[in-house]
Amino acid sequence: MNNDFKDHFSSNASNYSRFRPSYPAELYRYLATLTPNHDQAWDCATGNGQAAVQLAEHFKRVIATDASRHQIAAATKHNNIKYSVSPAEKTDIDSHSIDLVTVAQALHWFDLERFYQEVKRVLNPKGVIAVWTYNLFRINDDVDALIDSLYHNTLEDYWPPERRLVENGYADLPFPFNPATPIPNFAMSASWTLPHMQGYLRTWSAVSRYIEITAVDPVSQIATQLEQAWGDPKQERAVVWPLSMRIGFNH
Repeated sequence: MNNDFKDHFSSNASNYSRFRPSYPAELYRYLATLTPNHDQAWDCATGNGQAAVQLAEHFKRVIATDASRHQIAAATKHNNIKYSVSPAEKTDIDSHSIDLVTVAQALHWFDLERFYQEVKRVLNPKGVIAVWTYNLFRINDDVDALIDSLYHNTLEDYWPPERRLVENGYADLPFPFNPATPIPNFAMSASWTLPHMQGYLRTWSAVSRYIEITAVDPVSQIATQLEQAWGDPKQERAVVWPLSMRIGFNH
């Protein structure tokens, strides 16, 4: 096990699985067009397995790893997915055996130099790596203003420093692969009630840390304002997260 693993999610694994949105199916269809072979994919830092399950529709076998035992225990089971507890930087995956490596919303936690060495070891010569991230969701002006204040003001000192890399859409990260350009625009979308959105907010690592340090739930602190901005809590509203992506070829 990687002793440097920064575990911000194990304690909230079941809620993470319940409330986190899913990436769009067209994203995986696009990624499948980039690789000539579809024998094996590696979904690194798989979390609850949402990306692995979608990859399994396009690849004969998916290896899904995560450094968190709790996340792997909560992951969605699938016939052609092999889940295992493993740090991103060192796996037991066979060399040159992978057609596609994916990292969804996790690259900013890795030791990048060691991880990229591992990617180059496991990718076959025509393999592809695709990484993506997302920042704040958008609903409407009134709700967005409250969420922005929660994120940037209330929680400002509770986010880990790696969060800045997410805010920049991974543009500042080294990426030693031949870049794919242009990359289509993709976004996640969902339809949520107010209680579901509040459940999602409580999966934020900064919210968990705020509660741990202050014994106060910052989401509950703005519950009245959120309800005023939302209206009927049972009313579903459209939620959108634009994705930032980097894709590279191993040749």
